Amino acid sequence: MLCTPARMVSPYALQIERLQTRFRTGGGEVCAVHDVSLSLRRGSVLALVGESGCGKTVTAYSILRLIRPPGRVASGHIRYFPADGGETLDLAALPSGDERLYQVRGGRIGMIFQEPMTALSPVHTVGDQVGEVLTQHRGLTRAAARAEVVTMLRKVGLPAPERRLNQYPHELSGGMRQRVMIAMALIGRPEILIADEPTTALDVTLQAQILKLIKTLCAETGTSVLFITHDLGVVAQVADDVAVMYLGRVVEQGTVRQVLKTPRHPYTAALLRSLPGRSVGAGRLPALEGQVPPLGAVPSGCPFHPRCPAVVPGRCDRGDPPALQRDGAGHAAACVRLEPWPGSGEAAP
Repeated sequence: MLCTPARMVSPYALQIERLQTRFRTGGGEVCAVHDVSLSLRRGSVLALVGESGCGKTVTAYSILRLIRPPGRVASGHIRYFPADGGETLDLAALPSGDERLYQVRGGRIGMIFQEPMTALSPVHTVGDQVGEVLTQHRGLTRAAARAEVVTMLRKVGLPAPERRLNQYPHELSGGMRQRVMIAMALIGRPEILIADEPTTALDVTLQAQILKLIKTLCAETGTSVLFITHDLGVVAQVADDVAVMYLGRVVEQGTVRQVLKTPRHPYTAALLRSLPGRSVGAGRLPALEGQVPPLGAVPSGCPFHPRCPAVVPGRCDRGDPPALQRDGAGHAAACVRLEPWPGSGEAAP
């Protein structure tokens, strides 16, 4: 009797290598995501952190090939490793109309979009939109799908879920629409969940409930999560690993303990110092001066140097941006100074 060899399952659910996403503008082409490399370990939560305009959402859209003209995924690899040990897919290399992309979106990889009012269809009911994942990807009948939809809507804290099935998005509050988006992403039991600011429109109590739901999903089903947020307080609660982005580049990577306890990039340290409860002494919270510059005006050298409190003139402001340099423990930073930066406050959990 011949034995079929067991399939090797990768320890990673997703690996991104040197991803570049570009957009055409009236002033020429700009790079919104520049040489980004990320590894999402199977069953873990990777937090992607940074201010608005740093490229987090563009990275998420690039993974699912949702970038539309005038944007494009210009280069790099987006490798998806199926949990069953099946064929590895480089999503960046697939043609836009490839059936495999359709099977991955919504089925294997779910996404919680940041703006539910624009992501949800205004002409379809809540029940039909959430249930479509089950009818299209799992082959359930409409009746069977609606029963599961009610259960999931209840799990995400939507009141009177049976009544919501026949309602339209405009009939719900902003927080309710956000919960519908979360239910839509989770109901297909995806191998990978991309959560783009999933708790932004929710109150503190419901935010804690959703974070607990995401962590439970990860633990029970082995779902891997790419969690996009600007809130480092949330990162401490939910993440295993952290990548910090600034102006389309990853400037720091490591475990949640490494990055939150001993930040090696001044941008990460500045974000941590501005957290309520992390600063020492009374008075106003330390502010991160300045704003993220537009993509058409990226400074030379380290892109953070115009805002950096410890810039080294003649070194940080010239030449190419510093490359990520990794220490023996896997903690990486793109800074000419690699010693830990003070100001992180409390230790990470």
